[in-house]
Amino acid sequence: MRIISGKYRGRKLQGFNIEGTRPTIDRIKESVFAMIQTKIENSKCLDLFAGSGALGLEAISMGAKMCDFVDHNEIAIKTIKKNAESIEEEINIINSDYKKYLKQTKEKYDIIFLDPPYNHNLLNKALKYIEEYNVLRDGGIVVCEFENESPITNLKILKERNYGSKKIKIFEK
Repeated sequence: MRIISGKYRGRKLQGFNIEGTRPTIDRIKESVFAMIQTKIENSKCLDLFAGSGALGLEAISMGAKMCDFVDHNEIAIKTIKKNAESIEEEINIINSDYKKYLKQTKEKYDIIFLDPPYNHNLLNKALKYIEEYNVLRDGGIVVCEFENESPITNLKILKERNYGSKKIKIFEK
C-alpha cells in the first residue's frame, strides 16, 4: 500500500489485518481520485472508518488543506498515526464511534470518504447521519466504497463504477 500521487507520492503506508477490513487497492484508489480530482484542492476532508488512513492521506497528498481521520479501533488509530508521521498539512486523528463523531462535530466537509467494514451494514447508517447532522457542505461529495450494501441517500449520484465485487458511488449535496 502506498500513496499514488501528489506531494507524498510513493510513500509506503502500513496496513493491518482486522476481520471485515480490506485496503482499497491502488487501481481503485487511482480511479476514485481521478473522478474527484477537481474537488480536492484546498478541501476539508473526513476519512470516516479511516482504517489505515490511505484515502485521507491520498487527498492530503493531492492538495486537500486538512483531513479528519475517524476510527473506533485502537489498531487503526495507531496505524494512522504511523502513516501520518511527518505530514505537514492539518490532520486530526480521532478515536470515536462514527455516529458519536458525526453528531458532535461542528465541522462541515467538502469530501467525505465512506468505506466502512464490509458485512456490518454501516454504510446506510453513516449516510443517514451525514445527512441528519448536516456535516457535508453544499456542493460537497461523499465517496462510498462498498461490496454488498447498496447506498441509499437523498444526495444526488454524481458517478459510479464497479470493480468486480467492489463498487464506488460518489454522491453530491
